[in-house]
Amino acid sequence: METNAPNMYHSFVSLIVPTLNPGEQVITSLGQCLEQTRRPDEIIVVDSASVDNTAERVRKFAANHTGCGVDIRVISIQRKVFDHGGTRDMALRESKGDFVLFLTQDALPADTRYIENILKPFTDEHIAMVSGRQIPRSDARPSERLVRQFNYPAQSHIRSAKDIPAYGIKAFFATDVCSAYRRSAYLEVGGFEHPITTNEDMFIAAAFLYAGYSIAYDADACVVHSHNFTWKQQYNRNYAMGREIAKHQKLLHNAKMGGEGMSLVKHVATALVKQRAFGELIWFVGDCAARLLGNRAGTAAGRRELKH
Repeated sequence: METNAPNMYHSFVSLIVPTLNPGEQVITSLGQCLEQTRRPDEIIVVDSASVDNTAERVRKFAANHTGCGVDIRVISIQRKVFDHGGTRDMALRESKGDFVLFLTQDALPADTRYIENILKPFTDEHIAMVSGRQIPRSDARPSERLVRQFNYPAQSHIRSAKDIPAYGIKAFFATDVCSAYRRSAYLEVGGFEHPITTNEDMFIAAAFLYAGYSIAYDADACVVHSHNFTWKQQYNRNYAMGREIAKHQKLLHNAKMGGEGMSLVKHVATALVKQRAFGELIWFVGDCAARLLGNRAGTAAGRRELKH
């Protein structure tokens, strides 16, 4: 493991935003990124053949901000070649940053210090990756707010390989909704797995820990991001997660799954009972069933694929 990393305050910082028909929100996001106390030095929008003129909008935005000191450009790809790991890997290798940030198109920095804060943990040269905190949108349903509160608490933490026995797979907690990578560490472990449909962030987090690096969660680096998934969407999402985790157990060194899911259910259900939100509680029970069934079906599918 290399530890002679550059000083982040004098380093080149890249921001990568994958897009698919984001509408005007991508311009809002880019505008907020330029208002940061620590601006990125370059912004790369990777657009998967959007039909809402995303590429043109971004190029117009870049032309209107030519004097801002930030290089803003678009990489256009065919939608059919998009891959959660492969596309991000391509974009990172196209970037110049000593530190490379990823932000999804529907995540908005919660304040002007988001980038400054997500870079802060890199003052520890053993940190390879940092994830930020997700604050629910104003339209998030009550159970979704509680899920975000549980998964993205107000306390920051750092985890290393010594934490794997205690936390199991939770030690690899990471999210590319709002993340930052030390380029040298990323290249050292070989980059994202691909092709892959989800969880590229978890698998590279595991690679970092097993390579001797640490990963951080910084609760001060906040973005506004949440989803009101239907039960079908929740099933499909957890199917994909279960399938990829089953297929990549070797990367996780068969770390134990732990009881984090049950802890989440208890946290949300207890809060909803206290709020006397019984209708939402019933809805949440259905949501949990969709998660569980999707995960089990995906896990079974992943195991079958490994046998062939």
